[in-house]
Amino acid sequence: MRLNSWLLITASVLFSFVNAYPQVLAPNEIKDPELRALQQQYLDDLKALGEDVRTIQPDYPFYLSRKLDLDEQQQKAADQRSIRFDRYKGKTVLEITGNYYAAYPADKMVLEQRAKQTFDSIVMPLLKAAVPRFQRNSDVKAYAFEISHHVIGKAMGVTMERPENLVVVLPQQAAIRLLGATDENVQQAALLQAEIYLNGDPVTLWLKGEDRHLAAATRTTDPPASSSVEVAAGGQQDKQEDKGSSEGAVAQAALAKTVKPADPPVPVRDTSAQALASLQAANQEALAATVKELDAKAHFVPYAAPAFIAFRKGIYLEFSLNTTLPEAPGGSRYRLAALAFDEHIAHLIRPMLGYFKDDSQFDGVSFSTTLHLSGKTGSPASSEAVEFFFPLSALRCYERYDCTGQQLIDAGTVLINGERIGLDLQIAEGGSAR
Repeated sequence: MRLNSWLLITASVLFSFVNAYPQVLAPNEIKDPELRALQQQYLDDLKALGEDVRTIQPDYPFYLSRKLDLDEQQQKAADQRSIRFDRYKGKTVLEITGNYYAAYPADKMVLEQRAKQTFDSIVMPLLKAAVPRFQRNSDVKAYAFEISHHVIGKAMGVTMERPENLVVVLPQQAAIRLLGATDENVQQAALLQAEIYLNGDPVTLWLKGEDRHLAAATRTTDPPASSSVEVAAGGQQDKQEDKGSSEGAVAQAALAKTVKPADPPVPVRDTSAQALASLQAANQEALAATVKELDAKAHFVPYAAPAFIAFRKGIYLEFSLNTTLPEAPGGSRYRLAALAFDEHIAHLIRPMLGYFKDDSQFDGVSFSTTLHLSGKTGSPASSEAVEFFFPLSALRCYERYDCTGQQLIDAGTVLINGERIGLDLQIAEGGSAR
């Protein structure tokens, strides 16, 4: 009897320990010793965050979860402790995993729209709960979210419901700007710093409407005036996954939610050689004026005229330049890239944008430059090719002095010798407050 009583007491204590903070992973379940120590150190903050998350009331059922893609009935009985510290690309992140039981109609919502809907409904409320508690925590470098929702579509005439997983990784400072800024351009620049994936494929989210170069939905000739979001409700039925299996369940009934009609779909950006050539011809006068009037400051490459190129499903106007930097012994390629931006590229942006007022024609500007050190003919820096790709929305934000140079860089893409890098100006330039 004593042994049985002791076992019952032990089981009760363990059960109470696990359920004392039902949204937060227990520290002793984290294998990495550093992360386990962080989980223990900030356990009270994590528990408070868990309570805040419990108050979030999206349109459809949402559960924190250790596993994605669970049927809702399975989820109700599953482990719902998912708030934890983890690592992403070597950096410590605060991670939250959950299942959102909304099902989006595939014929009315393209993948970017589905990602945006879940971002607005789930990720933003989670950020609003997490960032105020951890924004001053130097251990937290980013916030990571894994959220599963559902998509309803047809295959071979059979209606199927399948899960779709959204991953969002947002750096700490970008998260602070996204939530704290009142200017939409600053918020958009912050959101562009996020790494966002839907079923493993990268996507870009825009705060207001669809971006011009996102693929439009497959629609009927006369699309309905509004779209609807369907959510699973009631008991279980047979569900078919895309791979042909019959696992899980679909809804016995669906609740329809009418949402505000989206802006008219914008055609896919045509990046064919013919389209680029046509755009080049239409802008030849402005391009020639840019080269003539800015060459003394820009140092354009004589044999590489400005040209429209295809980049990441959009059209970018590429300027090829030479950048000469003061001799800087021991400078890394990151420092040289940062100096190239501060000393050269940044001074070209505002005068260059003055020649191109119609932002609907293309999506961004690329500054492709070869670095040279003054007095160092044949120096290693001469072999460094740096490319800055900046979206027009971020450039206009910078042009109005609403965004900093760092925010512009964070919103764009930087390549050194063809390899993408992250570039922090102050760190790369040795901590100077430039």
